[in-house]
Amino acid sequence: DKPSCLKQLLQNYDAEAASFPFPGVFLWENFISEEEERELINTMDQDVWNQSQSGRRKQDFGPKVNFKKRKVRVGGFSGLPALSQKLVLRMQQEPSLAGFQPVEQCNLDYHPQRGSSIDPHLDDSWLWGERLVTINMLSNTTLTMSLEQGLPELGLGEEVRVAVHLPRRSLVVLYGEARHRWKHAIHREDVHERRVCSTYRELSAEFLLGGQQAELGVQLLNIALSFQGTPI
Repeated sequence: DKPSCLKQLLQNYDAEAASFPFPGVFLWENFISEEEERELINTMDQDVWNQSQSGRRKQDFGPKVNFKKRKVRVGGFSGLPALSQKLVLRMQQEPSLAGFQPVEQCNLDYHPQRGSSIDPHLDDSWLWGERLVTINMLSNTTLTMSLEQGLPELGLGEEVRVAVHLPRRSLVVLYGEARHRWKHAIHREDVHERRVCSTYRELSAEFLLGGQQAELGVQLLNIALSFQGTPI
């Protein structure tokens, strides 16, 4: 099997070759309290969960997007949910999240009985900006980062995988190379009990001041940060 975590990498290659800087992952343990977690989950479970891919369920708070045609519609977007307001303010206290203004929130519900997982992927970078922020709830899991082409500069020619442990109630930020070069996934075998995550995305430069679609970006942010949203 191909290496599935950093520990295995160290076993399969000499330590000098396998130890490498891994920029672009920030982890904030105990970002929310147990009481906040209960409140968030109870509120989510009062809304409808829609069936998604690979055994997941989903709630979307964001604009309607056609990524192939590069079209964004406000549609029924009414903003991020009310409970996210205090969480966004808390995020912004972290220097690496200074100025973070999410325009979309996606809640995903994983369960082992449904075989829930998400395949290795890179998030869109036409609409979504530099930082991807996720709160991990209800159970620990592992975020698997992978680089299919390996790291030839370090003598690692085959696919490289790095396992990032996500404790319950933690927040993880992907940026830089971890955002744009390394794919991320949650494998089926790493979902041991119910897991719910909320991922927040900011706008890309094209939709910010000075960008070609800055006017639309202002409209989307004004809606998002009203924190009056219901799932669409």
